[in-house]
Amino acid sequence: MIQLEKVTKKYLRHKAVNQCTATLEAGKIIGLIGENGSGKTTILKLLAGLLRPTNGRVLIDSKQVNRSISDRLAYLTDMDYFYPYFTIKELIDFYHSQFKDFDKKKAMDMAAFMKLNVKQKIRYLSKGNLSRVKIAVTLSRNVPYIVLDEPFSGLDPLVRKSIINGIIKFMNLESQTLIVTTHELREVEPILDEVLLLKDGRIIAQKSVDQIRDDYRMDVVDWMEQVYETTK
Repeated sequence: MIQLEKVTKKYLRHKAVNQCTATLEAGKIIGLIGENGSGKTTILKLLAGLLRPTNGRVLIDSKQVNRSISDRLAYLTDMDYFYPYFTIKELIDFYHSQFKDFDKKKAMDMAAFMKLNVKQKIRYLSKGNLSRVKIAVTLSRNVPYIVLDEPFSGLDPLVRKSIINGIIKFMNLESQTLIVTTHELREVEPILDEVLLLKDGRIIAQKSVDQIRDDYRMDVVDWMEQVYETTK
C-alpha cells in the first residue's frame, strides 16, 4: 500500500505538489492523470525516493520512503539514461549485475515479444525500440512496485500497443502494483483500475475506472475534462 499524507513539495515559492493525501492499494494499475505541470512527475519522484517532501509523509508498506526504496520499487523516467555503446543484451546483463531482483530470462523473453534484436547497440535504436527496451528492463525487476513516467510519449500507435501488450503479459498483479503517468489515456484506459486526477499540484479526484463508467457514463478523458471544468 502507498500512502500520501498531506504531502507538499516546494521549489522556492512554487508548490509543485500541494497538500496531497491519497491511499493507493496494492495489486492495481493506477494512472496519475492531469494537464502538464499538474504535479504528476513530482509525485512519482517522491514515491521513488528521488525527492523528499517539504512537508508531509510518503509511506510505502507503512515505511517512510527514502533512497533505499529502490530495493522495492522500479522507476522508469521519461529521460534517456542508458550507455549508448551497450547492446541490448549487454544492457540486460548490466541490469542483472546491478539488481538482485532482476529476472534476466524475463527480460530476454520481453525483448523477443517486442521484436527487439538484442545484438543491436543502444545508440542505433529508434525512439520506439528504445522505449520498448526501457519497459523490458524495468518490468523485469521482481519488485512490488513499478512506476512509469510517460512511457508512451511521442510514440506511434503500433509501438504504444506493443508496450501496453507487454505490460499486460509480463506484469504479475498478484504481487505487483503499477503506477503510470500518461497523456495517451484512451489507449491505456482499458488496463487501468483506478485514476488520480491532479490539477495545480493538488489531487482533485480519485476514482476507479469502473466507477467512472458506471456512475458518469463517460470514458476517463471525458470525465477528466468535466471535473476540470467544475474545479476552480
